[in-house]
Amino acid sequence: MALDYIIIGERLKKARLARGFTQEKLAEKLDLSVAFLSRVERGNAHINLTRLSEICSILGLSEGDILNGSSSNASDYMQRDFSSLLKKCSPEKQKLIYNIAKVIAES
Repeated sequence: MALDYIIIGERLKKARLARGFTQEKLAEKLDLSVAFLSRVERGNAHINLTRLSEICSILGLSEGDILNGSSSNASDYMQRDFSSLLKKCSPEKQKLIYNIAKVIAES
C-alpha cells in the first residue's frame, strides 16, 4: 500500500491545529523550517518515519493516527477518509467502487 502524503499532511495539520500549535511553533520544536513543515502538510514533501515519530510525540498521537487514521478518539475516521477518497474519483469510478463494496458487504 502506497502512502498518501496528502492525507498524511492533512491529518498532521488537523492535529497541529487541534493542539493549538502554529506551524512556526511546531517547526521550532522539531528544528525544521516552516517552509518544509508547510510542504509536508500540503503533501508536497515526504516525511520519514523518524521525523513522523517526533511530530506524533509532540502532538500526543500515535503514528497509526496519522498513517491510517486509526484514532481511538474518532470512531468515524474511516467514513470520513472514504468519503474524502470518493470525492476525488470520477462518477464512473465511484459507481465501480460502490458495486464492489456492495458485493463484499452482501457476501
